[in-house]
Amino acid sequence: MTETPPVSGQSTRAGYVALLGRPNVGKSTLLNRLLAFKLSITSPKPQTTRHTILGIQTLEHTQIVYVDTPGLHLGGKKAMNRYMNRAAGNVLGFVDVVVFLVEALRWTDEDEAVLQRLEGYTGPVVLAVNKVDRIKDKAQLLPFLQQMAGKRTFAAVLPISAQKGTNAAELETELAGLLPEHEFFFDEDQITTASKRFLAAELIREKLTRVLDAELPYALTVEIEKFEVEGRLNRINAVIWVERKGQKAIVIGDKGSILREAGRLARIDMEKIFDAKVYLETWVKVREGWSDDERALRSLGFQESDDSV
Repeated sequence: MTETPPVSGQSTRAGYVALLGRPNVGKSTLLNRLLAFKLSITSPKPQTTRHTILGIQTLEHTQIVYVDTPGLHLGGKKAMNRYMNRAAGNVLGFVDVVVFLVEALRWTDEDEAVLQRLEGYTGPVVLAVNKVDRIKDKAQLLPFLQQMAGKRTFAAVLPISAQKGTNAAELETELAGLLPEHEFFFDEDQITTASKRFLAAELIREKLTRVLDAELPYALTVEIEKFEVEGRLNRINAVIWVERKGQKAIVIGDKGSILREAGRLARIDMEKIFDAKVYLETWVKVREGWSDDERALRSLGFQESDDSV
């Protein structure tokens, strides 16, 4: 980590901002919108985000380090679920500001659980009411905002649309003003601390999550076995781990159709992000019960001090 000195005669602000909320509320979409860069994978399926990811936004005199987190959720007794809840909850120990995301006109038991997690947090919390673009009757929004504002003391309450960008600039301005005076933590051109290996694995998993149906995406993970850079070419070998033999055939698809399509889509995104040609090879292997095995999770990169952070 390198610190960039402040501009002469001008103080700078810098700090960490956690994006916190229940699964599928739009945290990763919001992060990508604020960065104007696809960093976190997204899908319509809940619990797509499994790791804590840093996204760095450097403005003229402010550096906001966003911390995208897995959705805090109820139920789910597997080791994977426990890991994701720990990863999301642990950020409260070091961030300067929290953005609590909820969905417009919807309040669930999982939202309530996130609110309870915030009871011991003493820093400023901004409530971002997401998906306002989906509300047909806008007259319903104000009473909901007033109801949400009564849940706790918020530094600000903002209706937003992460998908459309509504009030994204206003949220950014609000957060910048809440950060402490501090030198920048990272170089001004750095967008994330995540490694290319991590990003490659996540992109493959995103495409599989999008092309596969039902619950199967939750039973797979991706491990990068080789990432070699040869000039303008990145050679990547990836293993897709599933939990049962029957799942392997589904992920591969008829004559390899599913695996081929997911690989094609992942490669397109990798080439954009890495600014290089990508040669991608994938294999599907079985590791029974990996998602409920603490040792297996650690060996597959699911650790509190994850390299993605």
